Amino acid sequence: MTMIVLKNLTKKFEDFTAVDSVNMTIETGEFFGLLGLNGAGKTTTIGMLSTLLLPTQGEIFIDGELLTRKRTDLKQKISVITQEYSMRQDMNMNEIMEYQGRLYYMSKKEIRKKSEELLEFCGLINDRKKTVRKLSGGMKRKLMVCRALLTEPEILLLDEPTAGMDAVSRRQMWDLLKQLNEKNLTILLTTHYMEEAENLCARVAMMGRGKIEEINTPGSFIEELGKFAVDEMAEGRTVTHYFHTKEEALAFAAGTDADFKLRDTTLEDAFVERAKRDEVR
Repeated sequence: MTMIVLKNLTKKFEDFTAVDSVNMTIETGEFFGLLGLNGAGKTTTIGMLSTLLLPTQGEIFIDGELLTRKRTDLKQKISVITQEYSMRQDMNMNEIMEYQGRLYYMSKKEIRKKSEELLEFCGLINDRKKTVRKLSGGMKRKLMVCRALLTEPEILLLDEPTAGMDAVSRRQMWDLLKQLNEKNLTILLTTHYMEEAENLCARVAMMGRGKIEEINTPGSFIEELGKFAVDEMAEGRTVTHYFHTKEEALAFAAGTDADFKLRDTTLEDAFVERAKRDEVR
């Protein structure tokens, strides 16, 4: 069954339309990315899916049922990890997990069992007695994942989960999210790291000015632009040319007098080129 369906989802703040008639379907167990520039409407969409924000118009369906703030049964299927660290600095990992479990009326025995499993799974078990203020940024993010998974949600909403993390911690988080998705957890990710979306997501939606512009696989966006790129240094700036075959790229490179670099096209290239087109409109 389809897990998430957005129908004509709209959110207005007075005269400003942050999300504009969005229609989108996310399948059960899918790892889905929502991409866009700042102000595109990504976080507002996440806010409506978490019911923190109410739609101005439109509907959200979870497993075919209408999501509202009163539907606690549907809300319990969803966990959210926000951009900000939303944990008390003076609490340790055990206390963070216990507090979360109590909010959902879990028994102490169940909280301890699940906490042990999750902290072990995320590689945090040996640091469980450290307070939040003593944790690295990567460890804090992992703890937020543990806390979100304590209630065994079916949907995980991730709003820029690796923002501010170093490269090693980011890759560790990627591996963790892949493992969770392999367990059939449905994941919706917003990120400014295009490499992250290309590495993790089965499909991505390009979002601009509150609208969904296109939904496709990362590979399809890349192929549409051209799988091979030649970066040419011209008058102090880099101009990138895209080609569908390596032979075409090499032929172009052979005919230029400028310094150049031949490489594979990335999802970031596709994103940047779309952003340029949007600016011209």
